[in-house]
Amino acid sequence: MSEANDRTQLDVQDVRARHGEAQVLQGVSLDVAAGEVVTLVGRNGAGKTTLLRCLMGLHRSMTGTVVLDGKDISRMPSHKRCRLGLGYVPDDRGIYSTLTVEENLTLPPTTGPDAWSLEKVYETFPVLAQRRRQSGTHLSGGEQQMLSVARVLRMGARLLLADEPTEGLAPLLVQQIGDIIRTVKAHGVTVLLIEQNVHFASTVADRHYLIAQGRVVESLDNAEVKQREHELLEYLGI
Repeated sequence: MSEANDRTQLDVQDVRARHGEAQVLQGVSLDVAAGEVVTLVGRNGAGKTTLLRCLMGLHRSMTGTVVLDGKDISRMPSHKRCRLGLGYVPDDRGIYSTLTVEENLTLPPTTGPDAWSLEKVYETFPVLAQRRRQSGTHLSGGEQQMLSVARVLRMGARLLLADEPTEGLAPLLVQQIGDIIRTVKAHGVTVLLIEQNVHFASTVADRHYLIAQGRVVESLDNAEVKQREHELLEYLGI
């Protein structure tokens, strides 16, 4: 794992979490630098989603330390974490399917000084501008994912937590999600995402943490992921 430094935006130390009697996270430590895209890779059940929920303050049975921009947020409720620039895109995308694109973007409150204007959202994601009057049910899977990302940026997220953004999408839509992530990064937003598609992860991320049995077991750069892609795919059972 890389050493925390002046550019560290998120610093996670010894995070442990339970689901009932089951110990899901066994002491996760990692860091993410400002402007990075970092992936969490691991088998289903390894604790990746639970970790994101802990970072967002949505999982109450947690111990350990979470520091965002030098501020300890470990015991802070989720709505206050939002105001500090932490945004969460769940695996079900969480959009309001009966509302229009524009209603989805404008209904949630802006929570910080870095909130994107509606104009910036439409300039960055022109497809959403074209679909602004359409309801969420009429969007493709890729467009729904785009909307879910744009919504948290509109609220003011500077660090985006994304859970399996490519899950269930066709290859062409996976490419679109890659474009979204690269665009977000180009705007200075930091991204920590769960991603099972190892090849895709290596095209969008700077670094990768391999999670197994509730622990970080390896930190890999893209060169290592590409070199060991076959091994990783076998390990993940893909």
